[in-house]
Amino acid sequence: MATERGEGYERFVGRWEEARHRQAFADPSFAYFIGQKDGVPAGFVLVEFWGAANRKALVRRIAVRQPGQGHGRRMLAAVVSRIFDETDAHRVWLGLFPENLRARRTYQAVGFQAEGVERSSVYMNGEFRDQLIMAVLRPEWEAIRLAGASRLE
Repeated sequence: MATERGEGYERFVGRWEEARHRQAFADPSFAYFIGQKDGVPAGFVLVEFWGAANRKALVRRIAVRQPGQGHGRRMLAAVVSRIFDETDAHRVWLGLFPENLRARRTYQAVGFQAEGVERSSVYMNGEFRDQLIMAVLRPEWEAIRLAGASRLE
């Protein structure tokens, strides 16, 4: 929770109260992944619809303590690998605010492709905001693996 409360995160990532996180911890359709650097938490990735029957998984949230150092890219790549290795998901998707260019570059570097904008689909802090949808499909991920994932490390 401390990571998602970092300066600027509310505008781009959002925040859940402790009770909401505890609810998600108890729900098997959610999975939390904690990234570490030298034994210290570097950030987290929250996946929703883990093992869902519709074979889609949503990266609900990704937050890092020190943006711009590649931690988010490495964590996301590792989580996408886990999703495809441990579930029968065919599609991993996420939404971001179109103005969050740093996040978009990170997601593209991992293999996500922009699919379109959902207009006024998020109501946050008293305003409606657009959301850009990005996804990576299992065959695309397998091609990235075959080509050598050095760009993800």
